[in-house]
Amino acid sequence: MTARRDITCGEVTDRVYLVMSGFACRYKTLPGGARRIVSFVLPGDLCYMHDAGRFGRDLRVGALAPCSVADIPRSRLLEVVNAFPAISHAIWWVTLRELSRAREWIVNDTRPADKRLAHLFCELLVCLQVIGQADADGFEFPLTQLDMADALGISHVHINRVLQSLRTNGLISWSNQQVAFPNVEALKAFAEFDPAYLCFDGYGP
Repeated sequence: MTARRDITCGEVTDRVYLVMSGFACRYKTLPGGARRIVSFVLPGDLCYMHDAGRFGRDLRVGALAPCSVADIPRSRLLEVVNAFPAISHAIWWVTLRELSRAREWIVNDTRPADKRLAHLFCELLVCLQVIGQADADGFEFPLTQLDMADALGISHVHINRVLQSLRTNGLISWSNQQVAFPNVEALKAFAEFDPAYLCFDGYGP
């Protein structure tokens, strides 16, 4: 799937989508036309896993970069879940992790914009490291400043100022679709980042 296209717009309710590669997001378009990104979707994430009706699909899922997506019939997923308890356990864990991450995004909205952006970068770093798509201090990042502004709920002008502040303080470097963090621990301290909410330590049989 090419970038800047919706993976699904909510009309189909009997499918589940597994992102295999690329960057996507869950978002909502506000009445005035503005977009608010409420979470990022990374490789290995399922979309619309629990939404069996139109009432649960008010959020769109869009590709921010070229994505490979598996389209899975919901009935087939339920058959696999019922046949393999370990998969059922994994989906239960994913559900708890998504709820925990959603709560943290709400809390993050109360921080100043520079800390908010630093926190989001820390989250992405840890999540991408878990799936082997980030180094110790950076990762490939095909998103735009506008995408980050929509994830933080700030203006497109403000995001540029925030990025310049983080660069000036030596916390990030972002160019040529690569983001790097010269001092990861300093970035985490500045962002008040505690990865416990991502629940990676709690996963297991």
